[in-house]
Amino acid sequence: MPTPSSSSDSDDDRTPLVRPFGRQRPIRDILGGGKVADVLLWKDKRISAAILVGIGFIWFLFEVYEYNLLTLLCHIIISAMLVIFAWNKGAETFNWTRPKIPHLISDKSTFRDIAAISRAKLDQFLSSFFYVACGNDFRQLVLAIVSLWTLSVIGNYISTLNLLFFGCLCLETLPFLYDRYEDRVDYFVGRVSRRMRKSYKKLDREVLRKIPRGPVQEKKHK
Repeated sequence: MPTPSSSSDSDDDRTPLVRPFGRQRPIRDILGGGKVADVLLWKDKRISAAILVGIGFIWFLFEVYEYNLLTLLCHIIISAMLVIFAWNKGAETFNWTRPKIPHLISDKSTFRDIAAISRAKLDQFLSSFFYVACGNDFRQLVLAIVSLWTLSVIGNYISTLNLLFFGCLCLETLPFLYDRYEDRVDYFVGRVSRRMRKSYKKLDREVLRKIPRGPVQEKKHK
């Protein structure tokens, strides 16, 4: 693995490589562990492939076939009812196990786990959002604004459905690719981060520090 050149990055090369996705921990722990992480990292290839094919099929129905959402939901519910009906009648005839889907879906522990994970992720997102929005990390603030502005420009040329499909596709593939090629990605991200840090220091030294500021008024004590 090549190492960054000391002649190109000077003092910043002595800083440790930046680990994306909070890579102080394994990528599986970052994704929450459990079945969700296994699916995103393709530990169970059949389920991951089935989800990817399902996402592609839904995109094909809406974007190519121009299926209506309400029509699709109605057809899915009708198909589910027919399958359950056939399953239940077959259980009476061939002594199969009767469907117990409601018991599986209404399991309280499953909903508690989903609610706990969702709440923890929401709290983490809101904390990070307010921390950056308050200007505590100016570089992250600028990066977030530029990223959101770029996304808004892309949204003018790409439909919301295509954007959601692209996001799901990235979510299904990027964690797996990063887990497989993490050393190369970390090296590349480290070099980009050092260059951004040098550019920000130069901007701060040549522009930001030269902006005139008003005199600081001392507090009057009675």
